[in-house]
Amino acid sequence: MKHNQPVTKIMSHQLITVHHGDPISKVRQIIREQGVHHVPVVSGDQLVGIISASDILRISFGDAFNTDERAVDATLDHTMTIEQVMVKDVTRLTEQSTIREAAEILAEGKFHSLAVVNGGKLVGMVTSTDLIRYLLEQL
Repeated sequence: MKHNQPVTKIMSHQLITVHHGDPISKVRQIIREQGVHHVPVVSGDQLVGIISASDILRISFGDAFNTDERAVDATLDHTMTIEQVMVKDVTRLTEQSTIREAAEILAEGKFHSLAVVNGGKLVGMVTSTDLIRYLLEQL
């Protein structure tokens, strides 16, 4: 197994992002319709945070009571902002980081996605799923 391959080999390049000023309903829609679990938050092309499906689930308790999606979205959009929900202290890798480095960080279990940046500009994401797929290819 090649431990020192660059993380760019396994990262997702085609990212769906939200702007830090967008409504939370936009993040909920992306998670529902695109099936992603981590949505990077940007200001211009600079990464400022990440919102996960778990973050959204935590604040949208109305989902537990079969409340109308539009009502949940309206309530969240009027009571919270993306900046209040997102994780701001994002663990970042560079394009020169290795798959091994990504694996070591993800193995700690604190989170399941890592941003890949080039000078602060978001260029990709690596998730625990990306890493597992890579490992399966090696078997």
